[in-house]
Amino acid sequence: MTTTVDELARRFEDDRAHLRAVAYRMLGSLAEAEDAVQEAWFRLSRTDVSEVGNLTGWLTTVVGRICLDLLRARAARPEEVGEAHVPDPVVSPVDGVDPEHEALVRDAVGLALLVVLEELASPAERLAFVLHDMFGMPFEEIAPIVERNPAATRQLASRARRRVRQARVVPDADLALQREVVEAFMAASREGDFDALVELLDPEVVLRADYGAEPVGASKWVRGARQVAATALTFRRLAAYQRLALVNGGLGLVSLPGGKPFAVLGFTVVDGRIVEIDVLADPARMAVLALPDLG
Repeated sequence: MTTTVDELARRFEDDRAHLRAVAYRMLGSLAEAEDAVQEAWFRLSRTDVSEVGNLTGWLTTVVGRICLDLLRARAARPEEVGEAHVPDPVVSPVDGVDPEHEALVRDAVGLALLVVLEELASPAERLAFVLHDMFGMPFEEIAPIVERNPAATRQLASRARRRVRQARVVPDADLALQREVVEAFMAASREGDFDALVELLDPEVVLRADYGAEPVGASKWVRGARQVAATALTFRRLAAYQRLALVNGGLGLVSLPGGKPFAVLGFTVVDGRIVEIDVLADPARMAVLALPDLG
């Protein structure tokens, strides 16, 4: 039976949120995820899928292939040693995740997890892990995408899973506790209280600061409570312009000096202390980041 363009478009829209969630977990970029979903629509509109029994599975496979190509192209580009990259954050009001963001941040897909996948997993490992562990796709369906047999594909996902378990930090689930810690961080920064900041930070805390390509060397990693506290104090003047927000479902901050978005900070809080801070302050990416009204 022939499927009309209108019917295809309707079925595609039904799957759009799912496809965008797959692409975001793969790429860590909201713009690239949107492009990958749009490319999937172009391919769908040019393909006879009248014999396809599971259109959602077919579209997921297409998006997976598109993302894999993008990740491989990314991996081929040289990077500056020590350069920090923070994935695009999903920002919602502090009183609840926006409905359109729900699929993107479901299953605690925080910035920290996306960073781990980006840094530790090869493109094929990332795809196998995301499609199987996060979306339940069988290895038999993933195998053709990565051009391996199901057993080898299972090994790809296993390697990624092991690396994630070793490196990922699981935050406290209590948002009220997270808020208490982040608000204390805001207050200590605003008051210039170095000792209070150190007390809020885990001794092995990691700060990733992504300022984009320019100036060269600005994006960096900072490790250790005293070093991160000192870095926080260099931006003390911005503390008055910070607003609480949910960043990938966890408590975070958005800096809005003069009402203009300057940076998004995602916090990972464990046992009442901050163990990771991910800062996106790339002007080019901040300019196009969709932010809710934070008051």
